[in-house]
Amino acid sequence: MDFLNYHHLRYFWTVARTGSVRQAAEDLGVSQPSISAQLKLLEESFGEKLFHRSGRKLVLTEAGQIALTYADEIFSAGRELTNAISQGSNNRATRLNVGMTDSLSKLIAYEILKPAYQYSRPTHVVSRQGELAVLIHQLQAHRLDLVLADEPATTSLKTKTYNHRLGRSGVTFCATPQLAAKLRRGFPQSLHGAPALLPSDNMGMRWALEAWFDKQGVRPQLVGEFEDSTLMEVAAAGGLGFTTVPTVVDQAALKHYGLKVIAKVEECGSDFYAITGERLVKHPLAKVITENAYSHLFAESPEPE
Repeated sequence: MDFLNYHHLRYFWTVARTGSVRQAAEDLGVSQPSISAQLKLLEESFGEKLFHRSGRKLVLTEAGQIALTYADEIFSAGRELTNAISQGSNNRATRLNVGMTDSLSKLIAYEILKPAYQYSRPTHVVSRQGELAVLIHQLQAHRLDLVLADEPATTSLKTKTYNHRLGRSGVTFCATPQLAAKLRRGFPQSLHGAPALLPSDNMGMRWALEAWFDKQGVRPQLVGEFEDSTLMEVAAAGGLGFTTVPTVVDQAALKHYGLKVIAKVEECGSDFYAITGERLVKHPLAKVITENAYSHLFAESPEPE
């Protein structure tokens, strides 16, 4: 394929987003046979099937998923180009593409990103979530400006990246008011056999918690493991068990979910990182958020042992 036909790509993109040829045809104001013909031409140019049928539904193939990811970015960039030209240089938004790992507390992520929205010029922050390895690949492909994570990128990822440690936070054990009052008495031994909602066992925070439990000689009853920290906090708010949140944002979490503190433990915590493809943080918005994290959000955080 010598060049990409963006007309065909838009037809594909609309079908993928609407989930059907019929709906795409209505949205684009063309016939269904026309949509089908354009899709076939695009598949032939790629040499790959982009959809397969599952009953009456069109489901993206692996190649289709890749194409959709790029199509989202292409047409998003097109809208930004139109807006940028129409707004003029003085009002043009500074864009920051940031990735964040699934395990990263969304409250932490918000606090890190918040200064970007207080920048002196208009901003446009695009956040993407995923596994660290996938995000690092996107960073290397210059589709992300930086990655926020609660673990460093390691040499096993076989990419040249730089870990900028933003700071460290202890953990706050919390639960619904009734359960928190019960577990507060005799902590940490009170956690033995208590229902626990913890990060998945592939996450650094889980390892730190397990090591701390072993040190205290307690073994909670695991009732739920989560890769999504927000879902874990929602489950705790539902009374399913106790959980933990980073201490630096615990007040926001407690207020939002109606949880109460059981205890705060500084020795059991997580480090937080901004990962970039260059040694120095150069992007203006990336500099703003990392410098604010150093000087304010994690200003009182202890050094790692």
